[in-house]
Amino acid sequence: MAETPEQLHRVFQDAFNRHDADSIAALYEADAVLVSIGGPVEGIDAIREWYRAALTKRPRIEVRTVTVSVAGGLAMLQGKWSSVAQGPDDCEVQTEGNNVEVARRQPDGHWLFVIDNPGSTDGSPR
Repeated sequence: MAETPEQLHRVFQDAFNRHDADSIAALYEADAVLVSIGGPVEGIDAIREWYRAALTKRPRIEVRTVTVSVAGGLAMLQGKWSSVAQGPDDCEVQTEGNNVEVARRQPDGHWLFVIDNPGSTDGSPR
């Protein structure tokens, strides 16, 4: 769990690098939206399945938080990420991008993603 919005990227990165789609999904509100090149992925169950598919190539990711802006119980995070996965013929494929997320403080004080736009420089999703 993220006790501050700044912790969300680190917690996400840790879960992603463990290839743990359930822990990633736990970082989203029930009705959250993940922006994807195939269209929006809506709801925590769909987000979990999207990440299960994305993690099949056992990628590793590094996420760097660039800015966090907080207004009351909302936060906007901006970051940069790079990911490496096995591609065709066992060669490594690197993808990178700039991400923007909106997070909300929950009644118990921890933070969850509401909208996640992972973006990428090559047009593919994180």
